[in-house]
Amino acid sequence: MIRYTTVAKEAEAEQTIDRSRFIAHIAPVYSKEEADAFIASVRAKYKDATHNVPAFIVGEKSELKWTSDDGEPQGTSGPPMLQMLEREGLTNLVCVVTRYFGGIKLGTGGLVRAYTSSAKLALEAAGKHTVRDVSKMVVEIPYTLLGKLQNLEKNEPFTIEDAIYTDAVTLHLSMNLEDENRVGALLMEVSAGNAKILETSQICC
Repeated sequence: MIRYTTVAKEAEAEQTIDRSRFIAHIAPVYSKEEADAFIASVRAKYKDATHNVPAFIVGEKSELKWTSDDGEPQGTSGPPMLQMLEREGLTNLVCVVTRYFGGIKLGTGGLVRAYTSSAKLALEAAGKHTVRDVSKMVVEIPYTLLGKLQNLEKNEPFTIEDAIYTDAVTLHLSMNLEDENRVGALLMEVSAGNAKILETSQICC
């Protein structure tokens, strides 16, 4: 089951628009405190910049959202960045776009485009990561079934992550949580009941 989508890693991107330099930083975060710390670190790094415009969304259901224009005309920088991140279906992330003013005013529309596109460039550099509930299963099978399960892996909703060879073969499988019952039934069917499910567990990854 999909829980939420965030960014895969911390990243940055830069572009120059009409002599203004825009530097965007983005990162996954999981609390307001983490977001605030990231924003503070970017502001400290670029303390001589004209603006450091932040936006963050936190919570599996995007419960907490915050942004600021940081001195730019109201609604021209932070809110458009936040709206872009929302449209992308993202949460648990923070983005800060730094601007060094180049002497040419961009106008309201130009500012919106500049901040939104800068944040989008950082998002593209970071990539997206979908966090979902995953089921892990440890199963013991006879050696005679190993080849069959390796073939089934190509088309069935499970992955063989590890195999331990003793008197029998112990396989460590992973699958989406919603496929756990299907995979368990499949193991029993192809083994004629000879497979032993030793352990199941659920993790978030």
